[in-house]
Formats: sequence, C-alpha cells, structure tokens
Amino acid sequence: MTTINTSTPGVSQSSSASSSSSGSDVSSQISRLTNQITKLQQQLKEVTNSDSSAEEKQKQQEQIQGQIEMLQAQLAQLQRQQAEEAAKKQQNSNSSSNPSDPKVADGVNRPTAENQINVYI
Repeated sequence: MTTINTSTPGVSQSSSASSSSSGSDVSSQISRLTNQITKLQQQLKEVTNSDSSAEEKQKQQEQIQGQIEMLQAQLAQLQRQQAEEAAKKQQNSNSSSNPSDPKVADGVNRPTAENQINVYI
C-alpha cells in the first residue's frame, strides 16, 4: 500500500493585493505555486498507478485535486495582482512622461511655446 503525503508545506494564504509587495516577490510566489501544482499533479498520477483499493485511490485523488484547485485559485489571484501592478506602472509611466497632456504622445505635430507657427493671410 502506497501512502501519499497530501499536505503542502510552505503554502501561504495570500491576502488581498498589498501595495508594499514588489513585482519580484509576486513572481517568486507564482513560481512557487506553479512548482507545487506540478508536484501535486505528479502525485495524482502516482495515486492512479498505485496498488491501493479503488476507494482509497478515489479518496486520495479528491484530496489532491482539492489542493490543486486551491493552489490554482491562489495562482490566479497573484497573476491578477501582477497584471494590475503592471497596468499601474504603465499608467504611471505614461502620465509622468508628459504631465500636462498624458493622452497625447510626443511627436512632430504637437506645438509647444517654442515651436508654434503663426500663419497670417
């Protein structure tokens, strides 16, 4: 009979998006969760191929699948957080490049006080 450890050490419950967390911290959490999901999927395969009874296999598979779903939910939350931070950085970089008019990109056809042309007919 094969015993499979279904606990996931090191899994931390992630709270709502924290403004103090850095992008690399979120990336490392995403990487860790992805690795844990991969390990659990491997355990799921091992349970399927084990010599346990059908009832025991079913129970272990349900436990592992529940853990995988929990980790996938955490992963999705971290990916949303990462996307929001990237969008915020993009918005901040766009607005800081020209604070007077953030909707208009720098270019040739945008007159300033130094390069305005007055045409008299």
